[in-house]
Formats: sequence, structure tokens, C-alpha cells
Amino acid sequence: MMETLEGVELCFPQLLNTSCRKSMRPRSEAVLFYVLLSFISLLTVTLNLLVIISISHFRQLHTPTNLILLSLAVSDFLVGLLVMPGEGAGHIGICWVLGDFMCALSYLGLFIIISASVGNMVLISIDRYVAICDPLNYTTKITQKRVQISICVSWIWSVFYNIMILSNYLMQSHKFNSCYGDCVLIINYIAGAADFLLTCVFPITVIVVLYLRVFLVVVYQARAMRSQVRTVTGWYRVSVTANKSERKAAKTLGIVIAVFLLCFCPYYYQSLSGQDTENNALSVTFVIWLLYFNSCLNPVIYVFFYPCFKKAIKLITTLQILQPGSCEANLLQTE
Repeated sequence: MMETLEGVELCFPQLLNTSCRKSMRPRSEAVLFYVLLSFISLLTVTLNLLVIISISHFRQLHTPTNLILLSLAVSDFLVGLLVMPGEGAGHIGICWVLGDFMCALSYLGLFIIISASVGNMVLISIDRYVAICDPLNYTTKITQKRVQISICVSWIWSVFYNIMILSNYLMQSHKFNSCYGDCVLIINYIAGAADFLLTCVFPITVIVVLYLRVFLVVVYQARAMRSQVRTVTGWYRVSVTANKSERKAAKTLGIVIAVFLLCFCPYYYQSLSGQDTENNALSVTFVIWLLYFNSCLNPVIYVFFYPCFKKAIKLITTLQILQPGSCEANLLQTE
């Protein structure tokens, strides 16, 4: 029997009393959802893959700041490759057929990726803070090795932290599913509060405080240079050029962080509201996909504001990176 008395299809027809019912959408609506979500997922994977290849291949992009952007691109790539397809399937009425263990593992992976993204944003804020507020010591404080260690620590912390937060759920995830074909996440109040503080409140506070400091210093420097009317020396011109470059990078990465916060904060606000009703289902879906869509926006921001990334992607898409010595290409040279 493929249908119940009410004409609703079951996820597992052989389990009449324990199977979940399929949440079937009209065929046209399901096709539209499938095409749209597949496009967003494919676009996210493609754009972030281009960023990953750009930073990995071209030596000129091997800077401490770009290493952090590489880590962020990896987490965004994983969102498009692993998270979006599974989440999209749930929204078009596909039942969960991979079992309780894979259900728990999927949530663990999602939490790890989100935590790693937050960690990358904190590292970006620290990098720009030192570059703008302590430029003379930037090269000694922010080195390739230190950034690599910081990124590794951030990812390792994300893994172990989320295993601890979800430990109770991971051990008995099957108890939270009301029927076969269901995949839900329920964590206790203490774990939820700890996650809110450590993944939302603390890192966002650090990001906002550091960038407010950066903003104040940038405004001060801009005013000081506008008031400089005397003839400047060659050294001063070089210094001004360097400061402008750092301020532009701070502005661009500030946009990345601002977009991230706009996409990230509604997710936790929705989680804290505690509402889980049919009337609220649409808003829940919206804030979840707003968070995921941030992974698609980040590489767009890089390309729009960084000419070097635009040129790198052009070399990749035209397969010029296959030529010998392409990794030494001058991406800062104007055409």
C-alpha cells in the first residue's frame, strides 16, 4: 500500500504504523524549488572553487590575509557541496533515507562548518586590526606560519567543540525522530546556551569591537591626509600608498564581515525565539537559507572589489593556468 487512507504517501510504505508521511508539494512548485536550490548550490561550489584555486595556484596571492580567505572559501565550498543539497532535499519533500547515524553526522558537519566560518571571520578582524592599528609591526606579528597555525586551531576547535555540544544528540539521535524518514535536531538548554555564547555572542563582540577600532583609525588617517597640504617626500608617498592599500583591504573585508553578520544573526535570533509552528515554517526556511547564501556571496565580493581575483579567475577559466610558469603571473599589473 503506497498511500494512507488520506491519500498521503509514506516515506517507507512497508512500515505503515511508524513511517513518516511525505510532505509533498505541488509538482510545479517542487520543480521550481529543485532548480533554484540546485542552481544556488552549484554556483556556491563553482565560485568558491575558483577562489580556492586562485589562492592556491598563484604565488602573488600567498599572503597571510589570503590564507584566511582560503580557509573561509573552503568552508563556503563545503556548504555548497554538502549542506545545501541535503537541506534542499528536505524542502521539496524528500524523506531522509540515510539512517539516524548519517542524520546526526550531517548536523555535526553543518555545525562544524558554521563554527569554522565564524572563526575565520574573527581571524580576518584580527588581521585587519593589526594591519591598520599597528602597521609597523604587521609583518612581524602576522606571519604565514602564525596564520596557518591559527587556521588549524580554529578548525580543530570547531570539530571538538561541536562534538561536545552535540554529544548527547550524537549518542541517541534516534530518540528524537518521531518516525522513520525523519531527521531532526534537538539539543538541551545548557548546550544551546553554551553554543549561543561561544558561537554567536563572544565572536561577534570581538569582531564588532575590533572593526569599530579599525573604523576610527581609518577615519583619523583619512582626515590627517586630507589636511596634509605640504609637499611630501618620496618615502611619505610610499607610506600613503601602503596605507591606502591597507584601508581598501579593510573596507572590502569589512563588507565581507558585515554581510556575514546580516546573514548569520537572524539564524540565531530564530533559534532563540523557540518557535516551531507551521505558521513560522516559512521564516525558519528563509533564515536558514539566508545563512547558507552567505557562502555564495563571499566570492562575489572578492571578485567585485579585488582586481587581482578577477584576473586570476580569468586565467583559470581560459585555462591559462595550465601553461608553464603561470603560477608566477603578475595579477597586480593593469591591462
